[in-house]
Amino acid sequence: MRTPGDAAAVTAAQRGEPGALDALVAAYLPLVYNVVGHALGGHPDTDDVVQETMLRAVDGLSRLERPESFRSWLLVIALNQVRDRHRRNQPLPVDHELLDRADPGADFADLAITRLHLTGQRREVLAATRWISDDERELLSLWWLEQVGRVTRAELAAALGITPQHAAVRVQRMKAQLDAARVVVRVLAAPRCGELTDVLADWDGRPSALWRKRIVRHARECRRCGRGFDDLAAVDGLVARIPLVPLPAGFALANPAAVHPDLADPDPTAPHPAAPDPTAPGATPVKSGFWAHAAAKPLVAAATVAAVAGAVALLPPDPAPRPVPVAAPIAATTTTLVPATASSAPATTTTTTTTTTTTTAQPTVEAPPAPLPAAKSTKKGVSTWRFDGVTRALSDVGAGWFYNWATTPEDVQAPPGVEYVPMIWGEKTATRANLDAVRGQGTTLLGFNEPDLAEQANMTVERALDLWPGLQATGMRLGSPAVAYGADREGGWLDRFLAGARARGLRVDFIALHWYGSDFGPAAVGHLKGYLDAVHARYGLPIWLTEYSLMDFSGGGVRYPGARELADFAGASSRMLEGLPYLERYAWFALPADKPGTGLYAPGGTPNPAGEAYRATG
Repeated sequence: MRTPGDAAAVTAAQRGEPGALDALVAAYLPLVYNVVGHALGGHPDTDDVVQETMLRAVDGLSRLERPESFRSWLLVIALNQVRDRHRRNQPLPVDHELLDRADPGADFADLAITRLHLTGQRREVLAATRWISDDERELLSLWWLEQVGRVTRAELAAALGITPQHAAVRVQRMKAQLDAARVVVRVLAAPRCGELTDVLADWDGRPSALWRKRIVRHARECRRCGRGFDDLAAVDGLVARIPLVPLPAGFALANPAAVHPDLADPDPTAPHPAAPDPTAPGATPVKSGFWAHAAAKPLVAAATVAAVAGAVALLPPDPAPRPVPVAAPIAATTTTLVPATASSAPATTTTTTTTTTTTTAQPTVEAPPAPLPAAKSTKKGVSTWRFDGVTRALSDVGAGWFYNWATTPEDVQAPPGVEYVPMIWGEKTATRANLDAVRGQGTTLLGFNEPDLAEQANMTVERALDLWPGLQATGMRLGSPAVAYGADREGGWLDRFLAGARARGLRVDFIALHWYGSDFGPAAVGHLKGYLDAVHARYGLPIWLTEYSLMDFSGGGVRYPGARELADFAGASSRMLEGLPYLERYAWFALPADKPGTGLYAPGGTPNPAGEAYRATG
């Protein structure tokens, strides 16, 4: 689902354009619902808080001076409403029949587990959210949205009123507490040892930070309960693949006048920094669009709910694989994703014949606009495999370099002036013959491909470090293993690899990484930049973005953007990347469009709209 986060959509709603406010509310309702649901940790007033947040946002929209900051402004309002509920200190009821379970009570976590069909460690993450503090849960609700690509780190920090640097510290602390809570969930779900039974003798069944600490302390000292620490997957990757919880069936915003009788009064708890004093004379609320007739007709967004619920599909067990080069050429191992096709009947033209002889004027056909000329850039690159017209496309797109996940170009012939960069894809390709072969392919070598994914290189950090001296012995400039996600995370795969490389005296010259965005709207460029900024701030090394595009892995398969969305992102993102001083190179996934997805050139070497947008950057 595309979120209209651009300023134009907000401005249209402020002006009272027909349907604009309806669309804005419908688009942001799922985001607010998830923030409030996770932050309140199952408070029975969740739906009321969501409704109050949206009513206050609509009431203050006319006074928002920076439409581009609408999302962070909305999050501030939501958190203010959440904190107001916390201040009232209304505890959740205790279901004494569930005291012996890891997830006592039925709340938003149960709702998410049920509606998203979560299992395994993703289910544990949801259950663990009950065991962290209110402040940590508020931060988690925002960070969750950051991981699924719905808000940026800058928006997260703005919503909390802190700097991005402070936000980074708080996020790391919150994740540590969440991991401890995951251990608690595991320990309580397993048969209890006698000592744990004694520890819990006075427990009232309510999750709390105090009892989390007690249970974790016991688990650290108990061999049996200590198994709860085993094989904890990185929470970043788990959360990144949990989509937003769909709205409840029939969820509706009631008549604003009935729920918020004094709707014209401004919200004194959540003024936007750029907005004028909401108590100043002349301040008026928004009363346009469907809100103008809300007093006569309650707002029941049934159609919107159906659309949102349909857009949030069930979570797949694993993301769909991308091309994996092994001994055979890349094309032989590329996964084909075939979408549903629609047949179209030929158009029928009806003509009327008369006995009068007339001269038929031919309609004037405007020539299509000429494609933008290719802009050559040494930074701009593509990943590719062999397809009809690959050499022509490599020349036409204006790429300065390309790679094919292999040690040699194989059957891809590079045009003059386009550099080929080889890769040692994984353990099976780290052979003496391949290491000898890459020396003749240039001066730069890419490391292992997505070693943090089981369906890709699938390597432990220790095994990658053991093999790294062979890559270093080529004498080539070395890019790090390109992780699929979490390159900015403390304790993540890349973080542990780089720490191990430093400890062993191994060389890594630049960071290679991948990024795929699930938000197909204008905010996607900011999400990408925020991730790159965070990685560079953490390690201080140059960066190569060796795979990037828009793909949503949160449904039952892979969801791709529309042609216009893809073209908009291809142009805007490449322009942004060209201007990043620490980014040495970037490569779109992928050059060929002979399969459904995010390709740039059709068979024969003809660019599609995304290809034209990408070729114009440089």
